[in-house]
Amino acid sequence: MDISAQVLRDRLRGTLLAAAATPMTESGEVDLGVVSRYLAGLVEDGADGLAVLAHTGRGPYLAPDVRAAVIERAVALGVPVIVGVGGSSAHSGGVAQAEEQARVAARLGADGVLVFPAEGDRLGGHEAIWRAAGIPMIAFDLYTRPCPPETMRDLLRHPGVAGIKTALLSDAMGCQRAITLAREAGRLAITGEDRMFGPSLLWGAEAALVGLAAASVPVTAAVMAAYRGSDLRAFDAASGRLDRLATATFTEPMEGYVQRMLWLAAAEGRIPESHAHDPYGPPLPEQERAAVARAGGYLAK
Repeated sequence: MDISAQVLRDRLRGTLLAAAATPMTESGEVDLGVVSRYLAGLVEDGADGLAVLAHTGRGPYLAPDVRAAVIERAVALGVPVIVGVGGSSAHSGGVAQAEEQARVAARLGADGVLVFPAEGDRLGGHEAIWRAAGIPMIAFDLYTRPCPPETMRDLLRHPGVAGIKTALLSDAMGCQRAITLAREAGRLAITGEDRMFGPSLLWGAEAALVGLAAASVPVTAAVMAAYRGSDLRAFDAASGRLDRLATATFTEPMEGYVQRMLWLAAAEGRIPESHAHDPYGPPLPEQERAAVARAGGYLAK
C-alpha cells in the first residue's frame, strides 16, 4: 500500500464526509458564490470533510472549468476533500477523461479521488488513474453498478486504493462483504449507505461518505457521535431520526434523491430556491417537496 494511500486512510478514519450536491439553476448554471457558502455551511454544521463532484454532486455532467472551480472552493476550507472522477460513458471520454479529472484534482490540492464504477476493466481503470495522477483513490461500490467480489478483492490490493465506499442501498449482504474485504485488506471501509447507515457502522464501517449529509448534516453527525460513545439509547434515537429522513429522501425513483436533498438544503436556507434544481435527475411531483420538508422538520406533521 502506497504511503499516500495509508495517510489518506488514517486521516479519514472516524470522519463524516458530506457528499455535497452542486447547487444549480433549472438550466444547469452554477453560481460559485452559492457553492462556496453552501460548502462552508456543511463544514460548519459538522462535516469533517467534503466529497465534491461525486454522484450527489453530478460530477460527470459538469464542465471542466466548473469542476475545477468547485474543487478550489472545497480545498480552501481546509478539510479533507475527495473528488469524484469518471462516470462518463466510453464515447464521451471514459478512462482518459477520468485520468485528466484526477490530474486536475491532484493539482488543485484534493486529498483523494472517488472513482466511479465503469464498464469493463475496473482494475485497469484504477491503475490508469493512479499512473496518471498519483493521487490516492477510493473505490466505489455503487448500487447502479455493484462490484463483483473478485474484482473488489483485486481493487483492495491496489497500492493506490485507500478504501472503498459502499452505496448499495438495500443489499445488506453486499455491504457486509465490502466492509469485511476492506478491513481484511487493511483499507478503510466507508459507508455510503443512507438507508443502512446505523447497521453499516455496526457491521464495521470506519468512516462515512453520504449524500444524506448534503443537507441536515447534524442528523448524520449525531449518529456518528453516538456510535463513538457508549449510550445505546442515544445511538438508537439518532439512528431513528436519520432513518426517518432517509426514508423521505432516498426512495423511488432513487435518482431523485439529489433533487430531494437540494429541496431540503433550500428549506434550511443553505442555498437559494433559484439554485435548488437537479436538471440531470428524474422529474418529481411537487407534493414530494412537502413530504421532504416534513421529514426534515420544516413543516408541521
